[in-house]
Amino acid sequence: MEKQKSAIARYWKQYKWSNIFAMIKNNKANPGICKDDFKDRLMVITGGTSGIGYYTCRKYASHGARILSINRSEEKSKRLCDELKRDFGVECSYMIADFSSLKDSLRVGKELSAMKEPIDVLIHNAGVFLKHRELTEDGFETTFAVNYLSSFVINYLIKDKLKAQEKARVLMVNSEGHRFAVWGIRPDDLNWQKRRYSGLRAYGSAKTAQLLSMMIFNEYFEESGVTMNAMHPGAVRTGTGKENGAFYRWYKRTIVDKLSRSPEISAEALYYLGVSSDLEGISGKFFNLTTEEIPAPPALDMEIARKLWVESLRMGALKDGSL
Repeated sequence: MEKQKSAIARYWKQYKWSNIFAMIKNNKANPGICKDDFKDRLMVITGGTSGIGYYTCRKYASHGARILSINRSEEKSKRLCDELKRDFGVECSYMIADFSSLKDSLRVGKELSAMKEPIDVLIHNAGVFLKHRELTEDGFETTFAVNYLSSFVINYLIKDKLKAQEKARVLMVNSEGHRFAVWGIRPDDLNWQKRRYSGLRAYGSAKTAQLLSMMIFNEYFEESGVTMNAMHPGAVRTGTGKENGAFYRWYKRTIVDKLSRSPEISAEALYYLGVSSDLEGISGKFFNLTTEEIPAPPALDMEIARKLWVESLRMGALKDGSL
């Protein structure tokens, strides 16, 4: 209770109605369009076989990009690559990983770091939404592990490679849902052992954590030619939440999805953010599709970001811990 009161005192005066109104307005906007070529350059994406990831792969491939998609299913990965090669004549490869597994996240990060070819765009798209608290095989709360810790581990392990390239763009598919963490995150309770679990709050906390870590990474990449930004993909139809019960799936299919837009607009936004010269040198920002917004106050708390960083290094078994 004391921590809750402290959080309210910390953030209450920082909230502004103008930012909420801007979010509502931007939710109806269309993304910026980039028609620039991306021929033979490499785009790496997590979760590329369905929803936003699938359409993003097709968007980049349609402009000549080489695709490396990191997914859970080998069958779907093969199908995706066959389709991209057939439709666009581009190179496509894949890795298999389950981002609820720390071992897989560490392996992916190390394999990407060891690649000799440059990564031009890296998109963290894999995500999950759960109504009930679940733990991974490593003992981490699943929403936190998949939506935040996996991307943190990969970003940390490839940071030196990207910096050495002197040019790259990292994009994180975040969410306006980070605003569900109204009073911020708890670095001392990232597994939700001390509080009553809520699917929306857990999701918001994981997305807030992603924005907080982005600020620290942005300091490291400053003036390096590497940028890192986050984006809300719009109110679009995705497969997120399919892990939940029958009623939730019915509600999402018959109500939520009917009110949502095509994930193709998200792919359009991710191409613009990854390729457009308008974003050259722009880093550490949050976009609703392609419109820049001010995140909720808890996502801008540098003190909490540094505490989260230390805890993320420990949870991610990243023993070095230096930037």
